[in-house]
Amino acid sequence: MNDNAYLSISGVDMTFAKGRTVNPVLRHIHLDVRRGEFISLIGHSGCGKSTVLNIVAGLLKASAGGVIVDGREVNEPGPDRALVFQNHSLLPWLTVQQNVALAVDKTFRGSKSAAERRDWVLHNLEMVSMGHALHRLPAEISGGMKQRVGIARALAMQPKVLLLDEPFGALDALTRAHLQDEVMRIQGELRNTVMMITHDVDEAVLLSDRIVMMTNGPAATIGDILDIELERPRDRLALSDDARYNHYRHEVLSFLHEKQRKVEPLSRGAKARASEALSA
Repeated sequence: MNDNAYLSISGVDMTFAKGRTVNPVLRHIHLDVRRGEFISLIGHSGCGKSTVLNIVAGLLKASAGGVIVDGREVNEPGPDRALVFQNHSLLPWLTVQQNVALAVDKTFRGSKSAAERRDWVLHNLEMVSMGHALHRLPAEISGGMKQRVGIARALAMQPKVLLLDEPFGALDALTRAHLQDEVMRIQGELRNTVMMITHDVDEAVLLSDRIVMMTNGPAATIGDILDIELERPRDRLALSDDARYNHYRHEVLSFLHEKQRKVEPLSRGAKARASEALSA
């Protein structure tokens, strides 16, 4: 583990077995993430991206290796890691405010008063521009608004790591762009440590500090890691004509279309570059 790593995935393998059939999903996953860094995992369907995220979340236990967050080993789910799915996962019988309050009450019942918890719920809903819809049920708001509530609920837990599993994948293009901008703004304010799964190359380049590109399965591994050296805050319109943005976009597309089939686990050189990036 690199001394500068806030989140460390070390030597993770994952194999699923059913009867005599063994399915090796992940092989030798090594990744160190700095505090406040935004990481995207990208790769073709079935390459194990969600499995990596679920191992970090504590929903799955790796067959080998492990995960450390802020010096503590991950063995189970916990409030220090909040997961936002593509499906908003709101409870349909609770209002917007109640959905967020449920997570806040569970996380902070012993450390915040009822009034403080209520104010904290409202603060986080205002942060995602949902303060006007406190008393609406999920069926009464749009898909994009539901996802905003899901993000507010996750942020309200004050997690050490925010995990996003294709959070904008089910949204129309305009809503998706608005939410991407919101997440960029919020991450810029809070400096959350974020790990996101995406299939969208433009989304990965726009939001990320580094893009982790995974090879195809079975036994998928990290094929390459791309540093995105674009200043923040980022403007999507200005970046569309930025030569660096288009270079990064081309690098990811090239990997996905030409280099993703099978590579050896991340080379020493690539590991060294990742380590140097953390130390910078």
